[in-house]
Amino acid sequence: MTLDYRWHYLDKVRASLDTVVAPIRYVVSFPIGAAKWISYTFSNQVQLLEENRRFKDENFVLKVRLQRLEEIQQENLRLHRLFETVQRYPDKALLASVLDVEMDSYLRRLILNKGTQQNVVVGMPVLDASGVIGKTISTNILSSTVSLITDVDHLLPVQIKRNGYHTIATGDGKNGLNIKNLPVTTDAVEGDELVTSGIGGVFPAGYPVGTISNIRREKDKPFAIVKAKPTALLNHSRDVLLLSPFNP
Repeated sequence: MTLDYRWHYLDKVRASLDTVVAPIRYVVSFPIGAAKWISYTFSNQVQLLEENRRFKDENFVLKVRLQRLEEIQQENLRLHRLFETVQRYPDKALLASVLDVEMDSYLRRLILNKGTQQNVVVGMPVLDASGVIGKTISTNILSSTVSLITDVDHLLPVQIKRNGYHTIATGDGKNGLNIKNLPVTTDAVEGDELVTSGIGGVFPAGYPVGTISNIRREKDKPFAIVKAKPTALLNHSRDVLLLSPFNP
């Protein structure tokens, strides 16, 4: 009985001590636990920031690759269109690349990497994958110079594709075309496509030249004032096609 009494007595004492010591243990262990929690949280934040940075870098690389892929696809499409022209005129077509661009206030010239060594002569029509660019005006052994259809001294016989009406396109010295001698009564509207007419024996018929962008008719004038936008990518073409002077 004495032992039993003592053991129960010790249990009560031990419980009382635990009650007193527990808050002390919590206070002592709190900084350690807080430090561990802060360390864990900071580590997670650093890891998340690193992952976020890595994802951004990977996303940037993927975007660049995608842009390059789209550029290659567009280039392949342009080359495919050029080769369609080569197949149409297999004995007359020569593929060339733009080496340089010469510009002044009213004229823009393209320098190509093909010359007399490749049988390039003055007067050859020059096309890109979208339409007519111009014609060669000078050559040397390794290169040739092209006058664009937007140059003020360039004349190009064209016709309205929708109704076959023949007229002349001249350059405005900037990035557009002026359509000359179009009577005010002519059936022409904005959006009409212009193609080469084949007249003159230089350009084969049916190649895209431009689209009518503006028509102004004045009652006291016999001819309409007509502007057109070139179809060819005059400022962006890198590969072009040279055609031998065409004889219908």
